[in-house]
Amino acid sequence: MEKSVNKKMRRMAVRRSFTLIEIMIVVVIIGMLAALVGPQIIGSLDKARVKTTQAQLMNLKDAVQSFYMDCSEYPASLDDLMTKTSNSKWEGPYLDAKNLPKDGWDNDFTYTCPGSDGQPFDIMSYGADKTQGGEGYNADLSCWQ
Repeated sequence: MEKSVNKKMRRMAVRRSFTLIEIMIVVVIIGMLAALVGPQIIGSLDKARVKTTQAQLMNLKDAVQSFYMDCSEYPASLDDLMTKTSNSKWEGPYLDAKNLPKDGWDNDFTYTCPGSDGQPFDIMSYGADKTQGGEGYNADLSCWQ
């Protein structure tokens, strides 16, 4: 009886352990899944950054236009949307935030007045590469696009 119990215990011990090959197969499968899913996740993050930046550009554009409606002039900088200027008609702050928003890549927006292409002002994000020009996620984003 003791011999049959010992044999049973040995079989259970052998069954519970994993061989090196089984572990390697699991690691390879996990690596393959990561290789397939990883780029899709990164692509989704870049798309979200672009959408966030576009939304922030629209908010800033609306705030600059509200500033103009109140003060009859465009702000000298985006900071004028948050802090009182010397203009007596200022009724801000024009943004519902404590700080100026940043683009999806955590960079400051560029504000120019007058803007390009006959626009009264322009608010830009230079995209992922942080330099003018570029394509794809490196492309510049403007409040007028």
